[in-house]
Amino acid sequence: MTTDAMPAAEAITHGRTALGIELGSTRIKAVLIGPDHSPLAVGSSDWENQFVDRLWTYSLDAVWAGVRESVAALADDVRRRHGVELAGVGALGVSAMMHGYLAFDADGELLAPFRTWRNTNTGRAAERLSAEFGVNIPHRWSVAHLYQAILDGEEHVGRVAHLTTLAGYVHWRLTGEKVLGIGDASGMVPIDDETRGYSAAMLARFDELAAEAGVELTLAELLPRVAVAGEPAGALTEAGAALLDPAGRLRPGTPLCPPEGDAGTGMVATNSVAPRTGNVSAGTSIFAMVVLERELSRAHPELDLVTTPAGDPVAMVHCNNGASELEAWAGLFTEFARALGTDADPSSVFATLFTAALDGAGDAGGMLAYNYLSGEPITGLEEGRPLFVRSPDSRLDLGTFMRTHLYSSLATLRIGMDVLQKTEGVALDRMFAHGGLFKTEGVAQRFLAAAIDTPVTVGDIAGEGGAWGIAVLAAFAGRAPGQSLAEYLETEVFTGASLRTAEPDPADVTGFDAFMARYVAGLPVQRAAVDHVNPAQRGGDA
Repeated sequence: MTTDAMPAAEAITHGRTALGIELGSTRIKAVLIGPDHSPLAVGSSDWENQFVDRLWTYSLDAVWAGVRESVAALADDVRRRHGVELAGVGALGVSAMMHGYLAFDADGELLAPFRTWRNTNTGRAAERLSAEFGVNIPHRWSVAHLYQAILDGEEHVGRVAHLTTLAGYVHWRLTGEKVLGIGDASGMVPIDDETRGYSAAMLARFDELAAEAGVELTLAELLPRVAVAGEPAGALTEAGAALLDPAGRLRPGTPLCPPEGDAGTGMVATNSVAPRTGNVSAGTSIFAMVVLERELSRAHPELDLVTTPAGDPVAMVHCNNGASELEAWAGLFTEFARALGTDADPSSVFATLFTAALDGAGDAGGMLAYNYLSGEPITGLEEGRPLFVRSPDSRLDLGTFMRTHLYSSLATLRIGMDVLQKTEGVALDRMFAHGGLFKTEGVAQRFLAAAIDTPVTVGDIAGEGGAWGIAVLAAFAGRAPGQSLAEYLETEVFTGASLRTAEPDPADVTGFDAFMARYVAGLPVQRAAVDHVNPAQRGGDA
């Protein structure tokens, strides 16, 4: 990281700071950075999605409760660490989980519960739009959600006046501006590389498809305007400041950068916005972002075409299911340890289990796991049923059991990366990894290197994740004009960053390949579980 001589307390007092807020799948996090881009304080609030009427959602009340709690916790951290009060910030940015569906009427009222990226009920819409547009339209994209609502004859679609993502919604309420960073916007409707706006041809074709289904609308009028990193995107209003911080520590007039999705902030947080760079982010979901130097030869259902926050083309492999099933097993082991009278905290349990995986059989020893808590479009599953299967002759030891589940968390990603690396021949100079999966040093990093047969780097550059990344984008909006985002990150932010790189181990590569052959062959078992195990049935109701 760069260094700056200004003491932290002085930077906070004089407002030479940037605040980033990111609404992730399980945590809302706020990070305050100083002139050298290093974190000065953090605050967070945990939250969980709900499965309501067979759709994954969060309430908007929970959005604001979590944001306020995070900002309040950050203010407390400022006081604890630096002995001063938080009294305003120099810049602000908002990020959130990408895509999904937030539809509002002309009065700003929500028309349907927020539908998150995790939902896979949009299969018919995604298939039709992909065929019509000539590019892959994933299930979770906003345009797929809207078209599915049209196909399903949902009453509210005729009253939609504004459509946005979670980051766009929060930014709108804070500033009054209906704007979206280009990376997040590219998950609503495909972007035209030349104009760096929504594809006009696809917008027009969508209007025709809607009319054919009996709905008259102009999609272009419903969408937020598109902004690239560095462009102004409004300022905090009095009402917005009150929403963020009822205590009045954040002042109206603070400039905001364009709101971005967690994929874009992950690219920033790992210095992966230049061509031939990429990153893997692993949390509730797991996804890889690879910045392209040329167009792909054709559309692939496993790959989404999005952009960096600066508007450069990116191939994304997005898997709905990441580390949640691992967390469930770790929770079970924690409960067992406490039942034995051991004062085991979750972080030490995770570290112990992950480290044990290093001694497991390289090919997972005949064991098989699917981490599908929700549907997984890459493997054609519209719903999830977590599953663990082993052959009668497999040895059930802790190391192999944990290696099986770690491999499983990376398996769907591997399927998509095979399309990118082997079918399309896309080359990578570097792949960074970040997220909770990589906190135990040298375990998931090593297995990811084996999964994609590519060196994988981790380090302190993404310690605070996407919340830090959007804070950096907020700081970038105030930089000297003419400097690109890639240049800014390389020369102003990441100089001197401490990194650790794992090369693929040939034995691990061979073992992961064997596991993948078994994983793909076993997918019909997962399909049968979806078809025959009803999640609504319990005990005697089965």
